[in-house]
Amino acid sequence: MKKKFLLLVGIVAMLSLSYSAQAENKNVTFKVFGNCGMCEKTIETAAKSVEGVTMADWDKKTKMIKVSFDTEKTSLDAIHKAIAKVGYDTEKVKAKDEAYNKLHSCCKYERK
Repeated sequence: MKKKFLLLVGIVAMLSLSYSAQAENKNVTFKVFGNCGMCEKTIETAAKSVEGVTMADWDKKTKMIKVSFDTEKTSLDAIHKAIAKVGYDTEKVKAKDEAYNKLHSCCKYERK
């Protein structure tokens, strides 16, 4: 009886861990303003610098970034803030003027 109970507890624990590991990753797409390949590298590097971000891919034509991240390690807001910190406005967070002004001239996009 004790062995069956321990086996059942073990199976439930394994299923729980398996389910929670799948539920932790989130894929999101959002707008980040920029212009060129240099922007792409800087934006993606900023996003990937956030602990928990496993993938970041910015498209200069659409100005959209796709990110994948572990929701237990970071939040979407933290990713927006990291990108804004290096000078790029996102749809949620505007970069500080000091950071924007440090961008290379070809990277300076029209701000709202």
